[in-house]
Amino acid sequence: MAQIRTGVIGLGRMGKHHCRVHSNLREAQFVGVYDINRSTTNELSQLYEVSAYDRLDDLLTNVDAVSIATPTPTHYEIIQRCIEHHVHFLVEKPVIGSIDHIESLTELVEKSGLIIQVGHIERFNPTYVELKHVLENQNIFAINFQRLSPYRVSNKDVDVVLDLMVHDLDLCNDLTGLEPIAINAFGLNPMSDTLDYVAAQLIYSTGMVMTLTASRITEQKVRSVDVTTEDAYVEADFLNKSIYIHRCSTGEYSSNNNNGVKYQQESMIQRIMVPSAEPLALEIKHFINCIIQGSKPRVPFSAGIQALCLAERILNQANTIDLKTVPEILFSPV
Repeated sequence: MAQIRTGVIGLGRMGKHHCRVHSNLREAQFVGVYDINRSTTNELSQLYEVSAYDRLDDLLTNVDAVSIATPTPTHYEIIQRCIEHHVHFLVEKPVIGSIDHIESLTELVEKSGLIIQVGHIERFNPTYVELKHVLENQNIFAINFQRLSPYRVSNKDVDVVLDLMVHDLDLCNDLTGLEPIAINAFGLNPMSDTLDYVAAQLIYSTGMVMTLTASRITEQKVRSVDVTTEDAYVEADFLNKSIYIHRCSTGEYSSNNNNGVKYQQESMIQRIMVPSAEPLALEIKHFINCIIQGSKPRVPFSAGIQALCLAERILNQANTIDLKTVPEILFSPV
């Protein structure tokens, strides 16, 4: 078959990374870019020596597949346009901004016959891939996700659940294959009109407990997960690409004349080797290969919708805490 022609829609921070990866793909020909900011479009087209398009429809007429990296509220309309032009697409998460149009959009997607992938990039993170191998045949009791970022570098187009937590919600769905039977959630909005910090707890019919924390008001970037199983404690760091397994822990108190009582814990610690690879490059290459082979993407449209629906359930359950009333709540008589 002829080489697949690709383009990128949306040339912000994430879109620029998509351009870089597309320009290095051997499996496809990067041919064009589009953004509502004309100067950005011209800048990226010159950098990668591709065509700059003034109109979205003109780009879609000249490509076979695109990455959609525009703000979330624009996804619904752009997805419709891609389907009209019969263009395969990889859309950044969350797949759309709300659940209002799920039925109509799902019907369009199913009838299109296109390869459609949602950008839940952690599925392609080598740390997560190795973590799934570690957890095979394990009796899991609890999983704790943390996804924290500083406010100044965070996406303000949507709340923190749709921006950050949705990544880990997709991983929850992938790991369990189940819907939670109960959800508890609390949130804070000290920096914006939407939730900036959310802590959620998901309970499953198997007895497993998932705890998720998403923050865009934390002065350190954290992407981690720890898992408590019947015979091990597993720590995984998605940023530093590390996995440690703790087993056979023992603890004892000892005393001496100089330092008093001291507690000491020992355990067997196994470090899992994680391959060094860029998740975005793996994700886009997988998307292109799915088009070439006519195979189902690892993160299909349905997975993006499932993560969105779970995010909506958490947002509906999240009780927003007014920071101005916290001291009154804490110190008022019972």
